[in-house]
Amino acid sequence: MHHGIDDSMRSCIQECTNCHGTCVETVTHCLEMGGKHAEAAHIRLLLDCAEICQTSANFMLRGSDLHGRTCSVCAEVCERCAQDCESFGDDDHMQACAKACRSCAESCRNMATAMAM
Repeated sequence: MHHGIDDSMRSCIQECTNCHGTCVETVTHCLEMGGKHAEAAHIRLLLDCAEICQTSANFMLRGSDLHGRTCSVCAEVCERCAQDCESFGDDDHMQACAKACRSCAESCRNMATAMAM
């Protein structure tokens, strides 16, 4: 079975790669800010998000038959991370992270839905 990477998958891989990088950078920002930013649950969620994004991108890059599943989980984790980051109000870095997470969640949700059909 041939596993070509079409434009929608290429776009999803890019969204995952971008979100991974943004979340890793945001962990550093949060640790530097301290306080509520550096709470364990928040840092853990950022790291979970970064990790599942990287994993989903890798599954798609190698044409895994399971990438629909990783994308489904990725969409859920990204959505949670976006909500958490948005709760930081007027912190521009956190809002940018939320935006990247929302964009990735939408792309992964579409990829998971396409695979389920």
